[in-house]
Amino acid sequence: MAEPVNGARGEVSLIIDGVELVIAATMGGLAAVSTRLNCKSMSDLFLRLSSVEIAATIAAIELLTVRGDVRAALSRLNLKHFGDCAAAFEAALSAHLGDDEGNAEAVGAETASPTT
Repeated sequence: MAEPVNGARGEVSLIIDGVELVIAATMGGLAAVSTRLNCKSMSDLFLRLSSVEIAATIAAIELLTVRGDVRAALSRLNLKHFGDCAAAFEAALSAHLGDDEGNAEAVGAETASPTT
């Protein structure tokens, strides 16, 4: 059974050889991945994650995982998993781009102040 994910937060499930992870494109995580990879722009970061560059994939698994056994997943990671990794990274990043009404409602509910 896959780990439950909070779609409103932009969480995405990623399974690597039976190891279940939940990843999320948090600002801190993205900054850490970008710094480790010396990315100069968001476009550069997105391209490196979606094109399954080995160093980018490992960094993203380490730094964007919010639940799951990262060490176990990395120990089992091989080239056959890179397509699934790229799809998960793209989904996590896309959750924060564009006009996704579900995310806007979740953010609005969290930041709304009481009117009474």
